[in-house]
Amino acid sequence: MTQSALRVALAQLHFRVGDIDANAAQMIAVATQARNEYRADVVVFPEMALSGYPLDDLLLRRDLPAAVDRALADLRASSQGITVVFGYPEFAAGRSFNATAVLRDGEFIAGGRKQQLANNGEFNEKRYFTAGCGHCVFTHAGVRVAVGIAADLEQYAANATTAAAQVLICLDAATFCSNAREACEQRLVQCAQSSSVAVCYVNHTGGQDELVFTGGSCAIAADATFMVRAPAFASGLYMMAWPPADAVPCLPPQATIEAQIYDALVQATRDYVVDNGFPSVLLGASGGIDSALVMAIAADALGGGHVHAVAMPTRYTADISNADAAEQATRLGVRYQELPIESLFEGFLDTLAPMFGELPVDATEENLQARIRGTLLMALSNKFGGLLLATGNKSELAVGYATLYGDMCGGFAPLKDVYKTWVYRLARFRNTRSAVIPERVISRPPSAELRADQADSDSLPDYPTLDAIIAAYVEADESVQALCERGYDRAMVERVTRLIRRNEYKRRQAAPGPKVSQRDFGRARHYPISARWAAL
Repeated sequence: MTQSALRVALAQLHFRVGDIDANAAQMIAVATQARNEYRADVVVFPEMALSGYPLDDLLLRRDLPAAVDRALADLRASSQGITVVFGYPEFAAGRSFNATAVLRDGEFIAGGRKQQLANNGEFNEKRYFTAGCGHCVFTHAGVRVAVGIAADLEQYAANATTAAAQVLICLDAATFCSNAREACEQRLVQCAQSSSVAVCYVNHTGGQDELVFTGGSCAIAADATFMVRAPAFASGLYMMAWPPADAVPCLPPQATIEAQIYDALVQATRDYVVDNGFPSVLLGASGGIDSALVMAIAADALGGGHVHAVAMPTRYTADISNADAAEQATRLGVRYQELPIESLFEGFLDTLAPMFGELPVDATEENLQARIRGTLLMALSNKFGGLLLATGNKSELAVGYATLYGDMCGGFAPLKDVYKTWVYRLARFRNTRSAVIPERVISRPPSAELRADQADSDSLPDYPTLDAIIAAYVEADESVQALCERGYDRAMVERVTRLIRRNEYKRRQAAPGPKVSQRDFGRARHYPISARWAAL
């Protein structure tokens, strides 16, 4: 077996935004563990690990630089016997930089600044940072190591070759999106092959408001062989030796896309609840597919004992809806209660009767039920301190098939970026792990149960068609004409796209939820509420 000249610990961890002292303490503890338990020469943390990411306008606070300086001093003092590589916000001459630092034995031995600033909707770095220049290289035990940030990969890989570097360390803050990990790994492989260097890639994990960091840290030899592949959404230390040992590394298999998305939703929900100090969550349990999936996500994220499901039936609620919700709660160990609202609904109708007169029944009466439920759930949230989870999905939010101040109530919406067709796919996937969602919930035709014999198909196209139109219009920016040329009915396309445009005001008031698609109704999409351009 080849004797290792360099042992690198990849620290894939969750760093909380703005919690600089706690992040520094975590880094110090992990660096100590890497040195003492793993005999690591180098420990590597992700881009902007010290401050968490993204900070957004926290970066504009005048007291932030002093907090960063204090943490840097602590890290320098704790770098005895190990090289510590990490990302942090650097403040110099009135400007801010997305920077990297290399510390050892109490000294700052190298550093660099990000050059290709992200401006992609998720990260608005050009608002906060100045682009850097140059590259960062240090030597340990005769091994030349280049350090940079993933966005600059190709540029600093070329510099690393010029500098005769043998190992390239790549820091990242990459968020989850379907197939993004595969694309990232392909880019890293190409870099290793073209530069003839080993690549160590380290990414954040965990949820940050609407963003979910993928993890997926890895180490790749110069011949493009994977030496290390960390699992997604899992904190830990992962060791890489250079030159690589003769033994064949044991790499975890790539998860299916359903598993990746489901685990991203669980991670995002857990971190949002925990990081914001909520002791528990609650949700309205309708017996439908959306609330069923949210209940499963919440229980997997927090444990069933921290989840409270409340059914609020009216005259339109089918008995099997309550039965299925209760059965699922039992399977998950979730607290379940029924709180009938028929008398409240009658009271509202009686109060409004003099003003409504002989006007026909319409969506007003349907929305009343949703708003009664929202009021009661918010009251329970206020009284007992649990975070209310909204259960709506992306398809409904896109076309406004949701009640403002009703079923849209909540502090977090796990399915906000999940199309209805994917709700079914994820529910079936979750049942492959353990059958927690009753089969009848998945197989029943979807219904809001706000009027007699109601079905979603009464108001909307079938979900596969609806979701395809929404995805093309919202995520791919396709025009109405382009959709019609693809074979969709013009009247249907015009109706759906009109609904998307006119319901922007609702989406502005919706709870945040994790981004899992190319473009969510959140950080990645910014449209005016009032706009007359029909081609929007």
